[in-house]
Amino acid sequence: MDPRVIAHYETHDQTDRLHATATGRLELARTQHLLRRHLPPAPARVLDVGGGPGIHARWLANDGYTVHLIDPVPHHLTQASAYADCTTELGDARTLTAPDDSHDAALLLGPLYHLPDRHDRITALREAQRVVRPGGLIAAAAISRYSLLQDHGTVTSLTSRDVRRRLGARLTSGYHPEPDADPTGLFTAAHFHTSGELLAEAIDAGLTGAMLYGIEGPAWAILKGIERHTGEPLGDLLVTTLEAAHLADPYPDTADMSAHMLLIATAG
Repeated sequence: MDPRVIAHYETHDQTDRLHATATGRLELARTQHLLRRHLPPAPARVLDVGGGPGIHARWLANDGYTVHLIDPVPHHLTQASAYADCTTELGDARTLTAPDDSHDAALLLGPLYHLPDRHDRITALREAQRVVRPGGLIAAAAISRYSLLQDHGTVTSLTSRDVRRRLGARLTSGYHPEPDADPTGLFTAAHFHTSGELLAEAIDAGLTGAMLYGIEGPAWAILKGIERHTGEPLGDLLVTTLEAAHLADPYPDTADMSAHMLLIATAG
């Protein structure tokens, strides 16, 4: 694991990320909606790989699931133990300690975008398949590569020639090597997927029945831009943006328009 990633999450608290903004609440609501649609009934055993401070583990446990959270950041494990009714373990998505066929579902909602090497991402997906019973659920999130254009557009940073240059390189390769010019330093080294790339990795990992969804849907950047520049709570617009995401679900080609994509597949 890139030490910059560990250092970033040790110093940038994530517990409020999906609650503090309208786009965060949109991401949480849509992730819950999609997972509840596909998860087996509680009290199924769910492995939350890269589960961070336990945001998803908490609502999953409240829904009745038995959740074991794995994360490479020690600070996240301390937070998750206090925040969610789950067990925790320091670990890496590429080398899980769980036995074969020991869980009903595995979630990788964070690991793939912090593994810049394609081989490592496929290894993580294969590990998830190994520990999930045949026919069980594997759900993996990725950051959409083309969301970079929308995201930068909401903060008017494209007026900078240097930002445009670096953004062009990231649109080509998908690799985000270091924090951007954004003085907040809100992100770290990462890989951004295209929908075709994510589906190809699922196939190469041996997953079956792969389906792809845009988590925030096609209108998320409008929501983010208006909130950022006005500071308004945007309740009605959030509802409309959420409905736009639901309406886009049958059309996987729209996934690249979202900020995040969710791969849903079955363990062989």
